[in-house]
Amino acid sequence: MHEITIKKIKFEINQINTLLESYQDLLSKVENEAPDLIEIAALASILHSFYNGIENVFQIILKSIDNQIINASSWHKELLKLMTVPNTKRSVVLSLQTMYLLSQYLSFRHFYRHSYSFYLNWKEMKPLVLSLRNVWEDTSVEIKTFLKSLEIDDS
Repeated sequence: MHEITIKKIKFEINQINTLLESYQDLLSKVENEAPDLIEIAALASILHSFYNGIENVFQIILKSIDNQIINASSWHKELLKLMTVPNTKRSVVLSLQTMYLLSQYLSFRHFYRHSYSFYLNWKEMKPLVLSLRNVWEDTSVEIKTFLKSLEIDDS
């Protein structure tokens, strides 16, 4: 029943893994050295793509499992919050702690989409960049746990 949904979510997980692997050198470099303007723009793009991938997973869940669409102007925030709430069709996807961490990436993604790249500030981006791999690890564990619950339901 959920086979296609599971495949779509696993595809997004692989895309995010590929994103982080592709920029591994840059992500490692900025752990010890401040990036230049071009590197800051690249890092901002990585953060943007990362959250887009996360949101793609949540949209798949919302549409394919919950059979729901959000029409609110603040649908991005609402979508993230919904992933912390179980319903009659599925279990919780995210813990409140992970939701809080991801909300910071959502806020950055909103800023990035609505500003010019020369406004990017490394001091503000640095905590997001340096914690990116850990946040993804925690998030992916929670998503994979959710996927296991879908696979059990299909048995």
